[in-house]
Amino acid sequence: ISMIYYLKTYPLTLTIVAVICYLSFFTPPDTSGVEIPYMDKLVHICMYGGLCLVIWFEYLQQHKTISSKRMLVGGILSPAMMSGCIELLQEYCTENRGGDWADLIANIIGIISAAAIGYYILRPIFNKRRNAGYSHERPTQ
Repeated sequence: ISMIYYLKTYPLTLTIVAVICYLSFFTPPDTSGVEIPYMDKLVHICMYGGLCLVIWFEYLQQHKTISSKRMLVGGILSPAMMSGCIELLQEYCTENRGGDWADLIANIIGIISAAAIGYYILRPIFNKRRNAGYSHERPTQ
């Protein structure tokens, strides 16, 4: 499968991946005057949860049936591996950022939460819409 296929099929997903990569390596502004407990972890949960929800949305939009293997790899393992790689790169390849196990755990919590929402909420909605579209067809005589 070519890169063009992925660009056409998953444009929002790829945009979010690019934004997460950018946000993971730029120098964050000084927020020492404002301290909200665990705000950083909430941001991590939202970033990776949002990424995973968009993956589910775009996948369900493009496919009539779910490949469990593809969703496990593309919707759970890939974002989790991306998260781990980014944390390692922050720790060992930057001077302005540091890797954090708690960030990785927050990312995985976001991914798993979004995968559950995708499977138990988005999937039935898409299935219902597909089935409703087919039920309006008139039978041929």
